Amino acid sequence: MGPISPVLRGARIANSFAFGLQGFFFAVVLTELPQQKDRFGLSDGLIAGSVVLVSILAGVGSVAAEQVATRWSSRVTVRIGLLGITVTGCAIALAPDTPVLLITLGLYGIAVGIVDASTNMQGVFIQHGYGTFILSSFYAVWSAGSILGALFVSACEALDVTLRESLLTAAGIVLAIGLLIGPRLLGAAAAESATEVANGESSAFAMVPLRMYLAFGIAASLVFAIDLAVSNWSALYLKEDLLASSSTAALALAVYQCASLAARLSGDLWVRRLGGRRVVRIAGAVGVLGLAVAVVAPGPVVAIVGFLIGGFGTGVVAPLCFSEAGQLTSGRRLDALIARLNLFNYAGTLVGGGLVGAIAAGFGHRIGFVIPVLFMAIVIGLARVFHSRSEPDELSASSDGRAVLDT
Repeated sequence: MGPISPVLRGARIANSFAFGLQGFFFAVVLTELPQQKDRFGLSDGLIAGSVVLVSILAGVGSVAAEQVATRWSSRVTVRIGLLGITVTGCAIALAPDTPVLLITLGLYGIAVGIVDASTNMQGVFIQHGYGTFILSSFYAVWSAGSILGALFVSACEALDVTLRESLLTAAGIVLAIGLLIGPRLLGAAAAESATEVANGESSAFAMVPLRMYLAFGIAASLVFAIDLAVSNWSALYLKEDLLASSSTAALALAVYQCASLAARLSGDLWVRRLGGRRVVRIAGAVGVLGLAVAVVAPGPVVAIVGFLIGGFGTGVVAPLCFSEAGQLTSGRRLDALIARLNLFNYAGTLVGGGLVGAIAAGFGHRIGFVIPVLFMAIVIGLARVFHSRSEPDELSASSDGRAVLDT
């Protein structure tokens, strides 16, 4: 790794803040849902439907991000997305009734998709400029931001800050920091220069094999599905199936998120040392072990340990998928590829929330969590499409399969 220019360092810091802002405000919106429920008298089904709505429309936002980024740049797209979060966040805070709340949540979902896609675009471009794997660090900041968002809501509740005031304050934080970091993100010329140095100019015209694109997308969607399954159902599993108290049940998600954060903080180092293929296999094995322990746990303590181990396994896989896809092409085609790969994020969240929930409703949460174990086992099988440390150009040279980008 050669000397890193101040422009790249500044872009890395700015994009890290963008990832953190996304995680922060998303956690604020989700953890404020119980207060929204009390405010508008929402049913549990309507709350679950609103979460699904956000996920579906986030896919629309990801498609919109592709159009904006390929026409202007991913820097412009990130700034539009953060502004969208600010505006829709204020609209959620000021919503006078349930229909308006649902509309504003849907519009917020579009902004989420725009920021998700464009920050990943920036992350891949910045990584190319660095010449080594750093994408996991961005996801670590997202995890840290989500933890801060949950703590922010907890503090507001303790201080008797109203729902409206807390949401407006959080939106103001996003706006203020977004305005500061926007100019430091990579513009189109700098981003394309970074990928040309890393991949070579010919990669901008190379066809992207559909087989590899789907493999990376499926791996990412499976991990996102596991994340949402743990987020949605782990507390209920401990409370209803293992008879834990509410305070104990909440620890399952807490330890899972902390382990995921630790994995992402150290993920860059492990990928550099071992290569993506080996890291995915090891992470997959750890994830299978941890989630299997949670499934067979005789009591809440063992289940919590299982979720802790599982978090160490899942944390680094998603950033690796975007990193590997980023080596398949460059320039504006890379913006489009990352935006389309990001769609698997929302497919995974829908599967994680819907499939596990449906099985849990019919057969119990213990049986429902067998699905995440199977998902992680599939990820191990997909590891072969990732780079090994000794063969960095193996996948880039491959061209079998139909092209996913042919323009």
